[in-house]
Amino acid sequence: MQDALADELQQARQARRSDITPPSARDGTFDLDAAYAVERELSRRRQHEGRTVVGCKVGYANKAVWRALKLETLVWADMYDDTVRQAPQNDAALSIAPLVAPKIEPEIVFRLKHAVPPGLSEPAAVLGAVEWIALGFEIIDCVYQDWKFQPADFVACYGLHAALIVGAPMAVDAASTPALADALAAFKLQLLRNGEPAEQGGGRNSLRNPALCVAELASAISRRAGATPLAAGDLISSGTLTESRLIASGEVWTATVDGLDLPALTLHVQS
Repeated sequence: MQDALADELQQARQARRSDITPPSARDGTFDLDAAYAVERELSRRRQHEGRTVVGCKVGYANKAVWRALKLETLVWADMYDDTVRQAPQNDAALSIAPLVAPKIEPEIVFRLKHAVPPGLSEPAAVLGAVEWIALGFEIIDCVYQDWKFQPADFVACYGLHAALIVGAPMAVDAASTPALADALAAFKLQLLRNGEPAEQGGGRNSLRNPALCVAELASAISRRAGATPLAAGDLISSGTLTESRLIASGEVWTATVDGLDLPALTLHVQS
């Protein structure tokens, strides 16, 4: 079943279809175990094509959402060398021509300098494993009609990951770690569309602190059979800091941060 579903989701994405019935709506037994098996198959295919896994994107980094959806933890999916790109001077352009119904999510991106052991509960301890952080834009895309799906459907379809735009990195060192751990919980973010306010959020929207999102990811991966542990060099896109917003060609999206020494990040959406 996982191969057939991987075929369907891969082909739907390539054909830019948005009418796929979510697997969980067809089969009441389709769960996260089945979903991660499909995601691993899609990842295997991407790597067979010559792509390299460069890290993980995270979904549902909010415990209120866990309660509503009866989740025990967050979910994740692979990101690749051709879906992650740097933003020179914190200003980037992205064509959405290959996408179906893209949305934008501002996130904090972490680059690991070594593996994160499972079970960490303090943000400062997590930051001890981090080389740098940056502001990022996660671009998600959906082949399911009207963006309606369950967590297992999200995981099965590449985690909805289409692209990650990474801004200028800020190095993390031992001297800055205590203050940074506090700042990650307290900072505020504003998301602008064509210069006008669109959404507001902040660090507390990602498990109360994006560093704790990384800790939860490491622990969740350690509990899932077949999952690849986090390692040095991995990039972690740690969950959206605002509500996600649909994007369209010609728009300019900017995220500004108050409380972290990260420059504003701008994305020009192109056809």
